[in-house]
Amino acid sequence: MDFLHCTFGLLFKNVRELVLDNFRSVEGKIEGLTAEFVNLQFLSLINVGLISVSNLPKLAKLKKLELSDNRISGGLDFLAEKLPNLTHLNLSGNKLKDIGTLEPLKKLEHLKSLDLFNCEVTNLNDYRESRWKASLFSVK
Repeated sequence: MDFLHCTFGLLFKNVRELVLDNFRSVEGKIEGLTAEFVNLQFLSLINVGLISVSNLPKLAKLKKLELSDNRISGGLDFLAEKLPNLTHLNLSGNKLKDIGTLEPLKKLEHLKSLDLFNCEVTNLNDYRESRWKASLFSVK
């Protein structure tokens, strides 16, 4: 068993991009997605049935995360802790309804691109003028 773990551990370390689109989550977890992917820079979890990001592993080198077409409605506070170097985040097609749920994204110091297409929050009357949006994308 140690040989197998060592071999797969080496494989995990070499992976820079991982696409798991349409792979079903079980109780909010993606089987096999662990912190062992230490060099992962791009992760795509489109339409996997996520309702939260709380079960994502810590991936310190991850820069781009695709989470479109899931059922995420909040709990974004885990992203800054687990993905500190995130620069691009796609949350389009999720269940984000109010500006307050987006507040934790301010903690993502390196965030340059945020996609909220087809999220209910973008239909709010004050969304375009909101202070939240201006403060999130102020010069960092």
